[in-house]
Parts: sequence; structure tokens; C-alpha cells
Amino acid sequence: MHNDIQTSVVELSYGKAINAALQRAMSTFPETVLFGEDAGKPGGVFGITKDLQNNFGEDRVFDTPISETAMLGTAVGAAMTGLRPIVEIMWIDFSLVAMDQIVNQAANVRYVSAGRLGAPLTIRTQQGALPGSCAQHSQNLEAFYAHVPGLRVGLPATAQDAYSMTLAAVKCDDPTLVIENRGLYYGEAQAVEIDGDIEAAQGAHIARPGKDVTIVTWGAMLSQALAAAETLAEKHDISAEVINARWVAPFDWKTLDESVSKTKRLLIVHEANVTGGFGAEIAARTQERHFLNLSAPVRRLGTPDVRMPAAPHLQSVLIPDAAQISDAVLKMTLPE
Repeated sequence: MHNDIQTSVVELSYGKAINAALQRAMSTFPETVLFGEDAGKPGGVFGITKDLQNNFGEDRVFDTPISETAMLGTAVGAAMTGLRPIVEIMWIDFSLVAMDQIVNQAANVRYVSAGRLGAPLTIRTQQGALPGSCAQHSQNLEAFYAHVPGLRVGLPATAQDAYSMTLAAVKCDDPTLVIENRGLYYGEAQAVEIDGDIEAAQGAHIARPGKDVTIVTWGAMLSQALAAAETLAEKHDISAEVINARWVAPFDWKTLDESVSKTKRLLIVHEANVTGGFGAEIAARTQERHFLNLSAPVRRLGTPDVRMPAAPHLQSVLIPDAAQISDAVLKMTLPE
């Protein structure tokens, strides 16, 4: 794609890529304000908003009381009156406190005002289980919000995703949730293209091309899916196409349809528990569209329907990994 803007490539971790995107957003869009619990002076509980208050001042980057309801209610009103708020909710589990502000208010602004008003706000939050995280700090709730018309929901899987999707969310005129994964914040630095055009808040990426089976996933599960694909190719001569869905709302059905039309098999992988996960929606639509051409039933792989324990050895049994993904693919592709 032709790009008229000069770009450069730098090495950034996932967390630092988000910080770089926020720095650019605050510079590019003077109507942006950023706030949340400890998001200002401390730089965020995970350090993602570090230096933003020093660079842009306390009137644009500031700390809030411990009230998700107040934060999101303020953000909706501010967005309706011309600002472009970026709100940090420490854990997605705590966003449930503000479900009314997100689901009943932000998502409805454009519809109930007959298009005269909008709510161009970004909610940054994170989810997923890590050793020691308790059941109230480890839930994966993307399906809750993907269910709501009027909201955009994205889950960055790479440092490039983290940079590009954060900027896309801030530029978007719809209320947008960017759900990060704290297990990715401090990973190894990756090459990130910065300073290019800001993309739209939509669209999947083919992370690995293949011809025998499609694996679609998002967020922290992408690395596991890619590792499984590597094993399948080396040990079983199975070519898996891996789709990094990136945005679950709006979902990129075109990319998925084209892949499944080619491979005739689909495995959906997500860290969220299976029942009611967004994988169920993908499975249903794929069965509707491709049933007669599928070589195997669509399969889902997710966490069992249990509360997430804090002990790492118990978590490792529950959360899908590369070995479980490989086993699921083998059941779909090899004869009984």
C-alpha cells in the first residue's frame, strides 16, 4: 500500500509500543485527554502511561478517584462535547462496575441523538491470567462487549498491534475498547513501524499462511497458535493458516471466509472460557456459511468453564497452549 507519510522502524516491547502510541495520539489530537486510577503522576500501575503527564501537563493527563463509574460517565459526557478521552481501567474485571456507562450510554449516543452527537472515547484495559492473579483479576470478557452494537473491541497480540490499534482507537469516532494483555507488556522488543498513517479500527491479519486448516485467534493466544503451526508443519506436514483476528468487533468476516474456503477446516482458540465465548459466534457463522464445504466440524478451544485459580501449575492446565492447539488440529486433519 502506498504511504505518503515517512515511516521508521524501532524496537519496542508491547508496553512501550502502547506508550509510544499514546504519546503520538496526545500530540496529534489536541482534543485528547487521558485519565484513570494512577494513570497520571505514577504513570499507570503497569507503567504504560509513564511520562505522559510530564509531557502534556496535568490538565490533559490526570489521576482519578477509585470509581470506574465516574471515570466512564465523565468520559461519555466529555466525548459528547468535543473531547476525545482515553480512559485507563486497570483490569477489565473492574469495567463491569461501569457497564451502564459503556453499554447503555456510550454505545447509544449516536443512535439516540440521530447522528448529531458521538462518543469518540477510548477505553484502555487489560485482561488474562498470570501466576498469582486471582479470580477477580483474570477474566477474559471480550465477548461481553463484542455483543453490544455501537462498540468496537480490539485485542492487540503483538507490539505492532499494540501501537497501531491504540492509535486507531483514539482516532475512531466510535467508543472503542482496546483490551491489552498484561502478560505481554514486558516481553521482548519487536520491530514496530511508527509514524505511518493511522489505520482504521478494524481488520484481521494473516499471521502465517497455510492451506490445510485455519486457526483463528487473538491477543495472547496468537503466540501459542503460531508455535503450534510450526510444530504441525515440522512434525506432521500440516500447513496451518493462522489468523490474528485483532478486532472482534467489527470482526473481519471476509478474511476468515476466504481462509476457510481454502482450508475447509477451522479451529478457534481463545483464552476466555468456552461457553458464550466469542468463538461460539465465529463457529456458528462459519457453519452457516461453509457447512457443505467443510472437511471437518468447526472446533473451539478455550479455557474450561471454571473460576481461574491463582496457582500457576493449575492455570497451565486450564489455559490453551501450543500442545493443546496441535492436538486439536490433528484430530481435525488426520484419519481416525
